[in-house]
Amino acid sequence: MQALPRAAARIEHLDALRGLALLGIVLVNIGVFASPWWGLGPDPAQADALGRALDALIAAVFEMKFYLLFSFLFGYSFSLQQTAAERAGQAFAPRMGRRLLGLWIVGGLHATLLFHGDILTTYAAMGALLLALSRASERTQLRIAHALIAATALGWAALGALAWMDPAPADPAGAAAQAQAIWRGFTGAPAQVLAVRWGELANTWPILLLLQAPCALAMFLYGLVAGRRKIAAHLHDYRPLLQRLRIAGLGLGAPAALALGANALWPVSDAIDLWVLALSVLTAPLLSLAYAALALPWFERGGARIALWLAPAGRMALSNYLLQSAVLAWLFTGYGLGWMGQRAPATLAAIALALFVAQTWLSRAWLRRFAYGPLEWLLRAVTIGAWPRLQPPAYDASR
Repeated sequence: MQALPRAAARIEHLDALRGLALLGIVLVNIGVFASPWWGLGPDPAQADALGRALDALIAAVFEMKFYLLFSFLFGYSFSLQQTAAERAGQAFAPRMGRRLLGLWIVGGLHATLLFHGDILTTYAAMGALLLALSRASERTQLRIAHALIAATALGWAALGALAWMDPAPADPAGAAAQAQAIWRGFTGAPAQVLAVRWGELANTWPILLLLQAPCALAMFLYGLVAGRRKIAAHLHDYRPLLQRLRIAGLGLGAPAALALGANALWPVSDAIDLWVLALSVLTAPLLSLAYAALALPWFERGGARIALWLAPAGRMALSNYLLQSAVLAWLFTGYGLGWMGQRAPATLAAIALALFVAQTWLSRAWLRRFAYGPLEWLLRAVTIGAWPRLQPPAYDASR
C-alpha cells in the first residue's frame, strides 16, 4: 500500500475512522435483521451463555457508540464542504440543501425496502438543522449539543421513573406471539416482507425521533466544531484535548457501557432498561469521542497500514451502508435465504466481519477505477446539479 503525503494522510484517517464506524454499525445492525425478538427482549432461542455474552459485548462496545461516531464525522465533513464552497466562492446552502434532499430520498427508499432502522432520513432532517446552526458561534453550538444530550437523557430517565411507579405486567406469551408474527412476515414472500417492514417503521420512528435524532444532531455539532478547528490535521496541537477526551470517555463512558452490556445479559425490569438507556445516552457521546481520540493518533503511528486498509470503505460509506442492508436483507428475510431466527450470535458476528472485510476489498478495487462510490456519485450529482467525472482525481480533502 502506497503511503500518502502527510496532509492527505491525515484527511485519509477520517475516512479510516468512518470505515471503522461502518464495522461497528454492521455488527449492531445484523442483530436487528437476524432476530424477530429485537426490541422485545432476549431471544429465548439464543439462551446459551456464549451467545448471550457475545450480545452483551456488542451492546457494551458498539451499540449507540458507532452511529454517534459516524454522526461526528458527518459534522466534520460538513465543515470541510462548507470551507471548500467558501474558498471557491460558491453558495453553500443551496448545494447542501439539495444534498440533504437527495439523502432523505435515498434514506426513505432504504427504510421502506431494506431496513426499518434507517438513519439516513434522520441525518437529512438533522442536517437541515445543522445548516441553520452552522453560522452560530462555537460556544452556542457546543451549548446546544450539550443541552440536546442532557435533555434526551433526562427524558428517558423520566420514562424510567414512570415505569418504576406504574410497572407494566410481564407478558411473555404476548411477546412470543409478536415475535412469531414478525418472523412469519419477514421470512414470507417479498410482499409480506414489505408489509411487516411498514408496520415496524411505525414502532421505530419514535425511537429515531426521541433518541437518535437529538443525539445525532449533538454529534453533528461537535464534529462541526472539530472540523472548523481542523483537529484531525493538527493532532499534535490538540494533544491535551485528546487526552481529556480519552480520560473522560473511558472513565465515564466505559462503566456505562458495561452497565448496558450487563443489562443485556441480566434484564431486570422496564424501568431499569430505561435508566440504563438514559445513562448510555449521557455517556455514549464521550465514549465515541474517546474512540476517535484513540484511533486518529494511532493511525498516524503504528496503525498506518490499518488506516490505509479501512479508508476506502469509509470513502464509500453511503454505498457500503446500503450494501450492508441489501446483503443482510437477502440473508435473513424472504427476499432471499430467510435465515431470521436461525443463526447463533457467534455466527452473526462472523457474517458481519466477513461482509465488512469483503467491502474493504470491493471498495479498494472500485476506487482504483472511479473517483466516487456509486451512491456518492449520484448524491454528488444531485448536490452540484451536474454529472461529476468518474475518473479518480487528485485527493480531495473536501469530499
